[in-house]
Amino acid sequence: MHLLSTLRQRQCQQLMIIAAAGVLLLLFYHLYGKVTIDDARLHAATVQGGVPNRPLFDDLHLDEKQCRTTFPGLTKDIDDMVALGPFRIAPKPADADSGPLQVRLQNGRMYIVHHEGKGTLDRGFLDARMAALHQFHRAILTAPKTDPPLPDAVFAINVLDGPTNDTLSYSRPAYAASTPGNPLVTRAFLMPHFSFWGWPALSFVGSFAQATAAVESLERELPFHRKDPRPVWRGTKRYNSAQHPQMRTNLLKVAGKASWADVEELAWADKGGGDKGNSKTSSPVSTNALRIEDFCRYKYTLHTEGITYSGRLQFLQLCESVLLTPPMAWLQHTTHLVRPLFSSDLLYDKTGAPSWVASDGVQSAWPVHYSAAEANAVFVAPDWSDLEATVAWLERHPDVAQGIAQRQRALFVGGGYFSPAAEACYWRALIRGWSRVAKSDGPAWLGEPRGLPWEQFAMGYESGFSSVS
Repeated sequence: MHLLSTLRQRQCQQLMIIAAAGVLLLLFYHLYGKVTIDDARLHAATVQGGVPNRPLFDDLHLDEKQCRTTFPGLTKDIDDMVALGPFRIAPKPADADSGPLQVRLQNGRMYIVHHEGKGTLDRGFLDARMAALHQFHRAILTAPKTDPPLPDAVFAINVLDGPTNDTLSYSRPAYAASTPGNPLVTRAFLMPHFSFWGWPALSFVGSFAQATAAVESLERELPFHRKDPRPVWRGTKRYNSAQHPQMRTNLLKVAGKASWADVEELAWADKGGGDKGNSKTSSPVSTNALRIEDFCRYKYTLHTEGITYSGRLQFLQLCESVLLTPPMAWLQHTTHLVRPLFSSDLLYDKTGAPSWVASDGVQSAWPVHYSAAEANAVFVAPDWSDLEATVAWLERHPDVAQGIAQRQRALFVGGGYFSPAAEACYWRALIRGWSRVAKSDGPAWLGEPRGLPWEQFAMGYESGFSSVS
């Protein structure tokens, strides 16, 4: 009898466990929807040594749920901009010769409503404009049928370095400059940089896909401990932001002739080159430039922003190297994924004070000081005064340095945040987010033409065709 009673108790317990599991499964189903094989595949995508899951990360057709699952946090900045509320887009006058570019999305097709006149943009910006439009169009073409259709809207696209409010722009200030006359741009929706499509104006950069492949090959052959221990930089000193007006000049003063660094100002064969490659005639030629993948031969890469952002950032983040930079004053579409270790948390003077103190703007933009075990970048003093000491500290703690380098590459490459799939996911989220708050209806738009079909614009016919109404 005792044995029978025990068996019955066990059966009851098993039935209760099965019932509870069933309830939990039903609850999960109703909350999150059906779990599919694809979902399991997405959840199983892991980051190991910065090696990307290529079949997944090359898939341009991920739906909204798959995008969120595969690239958590990718669209945070879009959500922040949407939360600011609605605004209106006004049509440009027919004779307007300046930007921003206006693009209409209607029934899944693109139309150019307004564009800058010929001769108003240098070559580099013309390349950026075409790249942005191709990126936009590819995201539309690859939108999965399982998602709701992309909404109709008019988009204002700014491809200049300086962001403007109520546009899609490449960057936005993280905090206001302390100098007067620099109004804060607060509502610029960040779009992926044009270099994710291509950067032909700079021969030592090329396309992002080329750079990714070259870096992957190099990283397979060159482990971190064998890399050059000097911090490396190439650039021009005349581009500086209002937040850090002497950044590049100070870097050259601190490290330009130092044996512990490989820091040089770019020398141009034509004496007129620059970071953006904006020559109207031909690509600038530098005599001491490094191929973009060759920066990854160094343990430490130095990032300097320009007048606004610098397009070098995402290329340096491909490396399993430690990114050293003053606190970033300009946000790009993935900058929020940077987790900085502040050098001031490592270095102290004789009185026990930190090597530098962040300004109010820096503290507001970067409130979290990550630990050495969490960080994927290092913020140094804005004037670079503790750069040598920071590199020396990292050299004395090689495991910390390697960990920071590995986390950077593991996130942006291994995690796929720089992949074609992530770019397409982001663009579609950007289209949906913008359309929720950008209003282009009302009397001002009555009678406005639909615009020039994108296909004609892409073939170089910027005018001479009747707009389709």
